[in-house]
Amino acid sequence: MAFRAHILGAAAGGGLPQWNCGCENCNLARAGTIPPQTQSSLAVTGNGTDWAILNASPDIRQQMASAAPLHPTDLRELPLSSVLLTNGDIDHVAGLLTLREVQPFDLFATRGIHEVIAGNPIFGALRPDVVTRREVALDTPAEIAPGLTATLFAVPGKVPLYLEGETVETEMLGEQTVGVELRAEGRTAYYIPGCATLTDDLRARLDGATTVFFDGTLWTDDEMVRAGLGQKTGKRMGHMSMSGPDGSIAAFADLDVATRVFVHMNNTNPVLRPDSAERAEAEAAGWIIGQDGMEIAL
Repeated sequence: MAFRAHILGAAAGGGLPQWNCGCENCNLARAGTIPPQTQSSLAVTGNGTDWAILNASPDIRQQMASAAPLHPTDLRELPLSSVLLTNGDIDHVAGLLTLREVQPFDLFATRGIHEVIAGNPIFGALRPDVVTRREVALDTPAEIAPGLTATLFAVPGKVPLYLEGETVETEMLGEQTVGVELRAEGRTAYYIPGCATLTDDLRARLDGATTVFFDGTLWTDDEMVRAGLGQKTGKRMGHMSMSGPDGSIAAFADLDVATRVFVHMNNTNPVLRPDSAERAEAEAAGWIIGQDGMEIAL
């Protein structure tokens, strides 16, 4: 099957272990007891040969070195057609600076996200005569690699942390946080690494999908607060939790989605421990806990 995805990074910003965190999960990852995970990114192909990367994480150099399908086929030839951004978060755009080394590809994003990139002069390192910036309107299909079409759509979320003002809207709909509908070989898959709530419109869109990669940031909304690692809840950060009556597991329970994969998991999330009760609960509900290097036929 040519239509498939390769998880480059399954963790949220900071990865696992996070460099400045001494939580249980991070210490277990440092000790080699649980698998480490790099920051959120997904590679997708519609024909088995040409690939698009969804979100360029700060770990992209390591991720591409570990992903054989993305290795150079000649001196400066790569099977990379494009990079697509779902928001302007640092953990989704910082990797663009690693891809500055005169390597041609298309950069797809909404106008709002392109404006964020254009507003920071450091991204001028992506030479315009090499990297073509392609603006994508919401709900308008675009071919991001041969045989692979992407349609961006608004999902509830917020602006990147570095653009927050005194008042933060955490369930805003617009061009700053988007999901991706991927189509190839007559099948449809979705990538939504950030989502504040599953609206009725979003539920209707996802019902009947072959595969959904979905925001798995936290197990419980106050997880980081209870761990003593911060004062922000998942809702404040623009992410719905996995568990509970308002969580994603419950929200997806009656949806017809053949394969459900959690990605973008925070270093504190107990599902990252293979022997945890939370991991068992998620898997019993039909979810796959994504991990670096996992390939899934779509």
